[in-house]
Amino acid sequence: MAATKPNQTLISPLHLPAVFPVAGMGTRFLPATKCTPKEMLPIVDKPLIQYAAEEAVAAGSESLVFITNRTKHTISDHFDSAYELEDRLQRAGKLDLLERVQNTLPVATSRLYVPQDSPQGLGHAVAMARAAVGAQFFAVLLADDLILPDLQQGREQSREQGCLAQMLEVHRQTGASVVAVQQVPREHIHRYGVVAVDDFNDNFARIRSIVEKPSAAQAPSDLGVVGRYILAPAIFDLIAQVKPDQRCEIQLTDAIAMLLQQQPVYACRFTGTRHDCGHQAGFVQATLDVAMRNPELRDALLPMLRQLLDSV
Repeated sequence: MAATKPNQTLISPLHLPAVFPVAGMGTRFLPATKCTPKEMLPIVDKPLIQYAAEEAVAAGSESLVFITNRTKHTISDHFDSAYELEDRLQRAGKLDLLERVQNTLPVATSRLYVPQDSPQGLGHAVAMARAAVGAQFFAVLLADDLILPDLQQGREQSREQGCLAQMLEVHRQTGASVVAVQQVPREHIHRYGVVAVDDFNDNFARIRSIVEKPSAAQAPSDLGVVGRYILAPAIFDLIAQVKPDQRCEIQLTDAIAMLLQQQPVYACRFTGTRHDCGHQAGFVQATLDVAMRNPELRDALLPMLRQLLDSV
């Protein structure tokens, strides 16, 4: 299948703006999220937002845009310097911990925090990034979706590209917008935007249609869109045309459906293990997955897990 290239500038590998919508309330995790943003909940020793930011930086992003609200100052605090903590670690000679605290993100990475007064859906959150992104392709990452390298024979494939980096390769080949997709169980299809596609060429295929959260009977396929996007700047004008849904939210999926009428959009069937950390079960699974990839934690956890399984 030949790739169709719209007349737009491709992303430079070193200038991929990445947008992180983090203004949501995280009600599924109350009371834990009463004072702590959902994106700051830790998966072992790093918060969800750091995993997403690291994935963006690994794909070449030097500009991170956080769509946040006035209650989520801990996200900016996490990525800023903590002078008192760093001084104490320095004085105590805990240089390994000091390095981890100081290197949450590369020094050269710029960070911008854009306030969203009231969450009105993912489309509205993305629209808030327009001034920061400008007239270029950009990425959107939802921290809820933690995507880790696949495991093979019990060992992590450390050289495997992250999800966003794989999508960037598809963008370079097609010159188009790209969304990440994976097969999802029919009983969960109503949680996702779902796409119908042409035949796959390796790991990507042109999208023919997209629908937001259909029933299993109405879904055009079992390919659900997960929280990674590379979008053309034309999406901003289209978001402005989207009518709020029954929950008074502006859906990004509806704007992408409009974009399909103007230019090609591709689905990327990525490799990696995705955990839906927006739900409690997925969050626990992600925590266990990350912990079991650490040899010391794995040795400590295996006996306990075996005991739990035996007692069920």
